[in-house]
Amino acid sequence: MIQIIRLKGKDKQLYQLLAPMVMDPEVIRANNNYPFKTGEEYVWFVAIEGKEVVGFVPVERKSRKKAVINNYYIKAEEAGREEILSHLLSAVIAEFGPESWLLNSVTLVQDKETFEKLEFVSMDKKWTRYVKMYR
Repeated sequence: MIQIIRLKGKDKQLYQLLAPMVMDPEVIRANNNYPFKTGEEYVWFVAIEGKEVVGFVPVERKSRKKAVINNYYIKAEEAGREEILSHLLSAVIAEFGPESWLLNSVTLVQDKETFEKLEFVSMDKKWTRYVKMYR
């Protein structure tokens, strides 16, 4: 069973849970060698299955009404990826989904369908590996 934990960007538990994962060369490579960032303006949604972290979605509050999903990571390659991401996004939407929020996402192309199932819409901006979406 997948459990979702919500943590603030500077919470000590966030570092304890994610440090082994975000410092793993395979994970960094999957993120195009770009480091994961956090700060006071971030809220992290962390998926745990059993005792293992299987993914996370950081959400950066840009203003009182706008938030951005960027640099999320899901451990599963194929099987289970959509399920883990759906759980995480449902938690994000519960907090940032009300009509008063504009929720943007820099979405991996492979996850576009999962985002669309949760009412995200593609914008015109598309890169090789990513597509910009909003809800």
